[in-house]
Amino acid sequence: MRKSKIDYLFLFSVLALTAIGLIMIFSASPTMALKSGDPLYFIKRHIVYLLLGFSALYFGLRIDLTKLKRWSIWIFVGSLVLLLLVFIPGVGRKVLGASRWIDLVFISFQPSELIKLTMILLLANLLAKMGKGITDFLKGLGPLLLLVGAVAAIIIKQPDLGTAIAIFSTSFIMLFAAGAKLFHLSLIAGVGVAGIIVLSFTSAYRFRRLVAYLDPWKDPQGIGFHIIQSLLAVGSGGLFGLGLGASRQKFFYLPQQFTDFIFAILCEELGFIGGAAVIGLFIFFAGRGIRIAFLARDDFSYLLATGLIGWLTLQAIMNLMVVVGLLPTTGIPLPFISYGGTATIISLFSVGILLNISSQTRKVN
Repeated sequence: MRKSKIDYLFLFSVLALTAIGLIMIFSASPTMALKSGDPLYFIKRHIVYLLLGFSALYFGLRIDLTKLKRWSIWIFVGSLVLLLLVFIPGVGRKVLGASRWIDLVFISFQPSELIKLTMILLLANLLAKMGKGITDFLKGLGPLLLLVGAVAAIIIKQPDLGTAIAIFSTSFIMLFAAGAKLFHLSLIAGVGVAGIIVLSFTSAYRFRRLVAYLDPWKDPQGIGFHIIQSLLAVGSGGLFGLGLGASRQKFFYLPQQFTDFIFAILCEELGFIGGAAVIGLFIFFAGRGIRIAFLARDDFSYLLATGLIGWLTLQAIMNLMVVVGLLPTTGIPLPFISYGGTATIISLFSVGILLNISSQTRKVN
C-alpha cells in the first residue's frame, strides 16, 4: 500500500456536475420560489446545502477508514433508528403522502438517504470479514439478504419503492464484487424482479405509475401528465437548447422541475449537447470511481468504494431513465445536480470517502 495524491480527475467530475446543478437550480427554481416571496429562495438554500456538503466531503476525506470500519455496525444501527422515527406522529413528516422526513431546526432530514450510505458501509465490513464464506448460502449470503430485505421492507412501508430498489441493487453489486456465486445471484435477481412486479400490482399508486409509464397519453391530464411534460421538455430543446433560463416547462407545467426532473429542464435549455455532456460526465465519474475501487488497499476499501460508486451511478441511471420515459417514476434524485439537502450532503460525504480511498492505493506493477 502506498500513500498517494487523491484522484483529482474524479474530484473534477464531481465539481463539474455540482456546478451544473447549481446553475440549473438557479434557472429552474424561481417560478416555484416566488410562492415564498423570494425568487432566490431555493438557490440560497442549495448553496447552504453545498457548503455543508463540501464540509462533509472534507470530513470523509480525512476520516480514518479503520475507525469507520470498526464503528460501521453502530453507525448503521443509529441510521436505522432514524429511519424508524419517521413513522412516529409528531416526529416524522409526510410529503406527497410518504413518511420520509424528520424536521430538524433548520433542515428537513431524510433518513432513507443516510441508510443507503450506512448499509454500504456495514455490508463492506461484513463482506470483507466473510471472505470466501459468501459462497455459503445458509451461513454467508442468507443472513445478509435478510438484513437487506428488512431495511428494504421498512423503506417500502414509507412508501418509497425507488429507494428500496436502489438499496437492493447496490447490495447486489457488492455481493457480486465480493465473489457470491452466480447461481445464487441469479436467484436473488429473479426474486427481486418478481417482488417489484407484485408490489407494483398490489398498490394503487404504484399501479398508476406503471400505467403512466406504459401509456402516458392514455390520461394526458392525469396520471400521464408528469412524464408527458418531461418528454416535451427534453424534446423541445433540440440540438442546442432554447438557451439558459429560457425554459417554458418550468412555468408550472413540469412538476418537480428542479428536483427529480431537473435533467428535463437542462435538456430543454441546453439541448442534446448539454444533456450529452452531463451523461458524459457521469460516465467519466463512474469510470474513475471503478478505478478507485480496483486500486483500493484492502478488501474493505474495495467493497466500500464499489458500493459507493455503484450506488451513485445507479441513481444517476435511474433518474435519467425516468426523465426520458424508460422507467416509471421512482422519486430518485439526480446526484450532485438535483436540489435537495440530505441527498446533497450524503452524496458529497460519499465522494470524500472515495477520495480518501484513492489516496491510499496499492502498488501497481
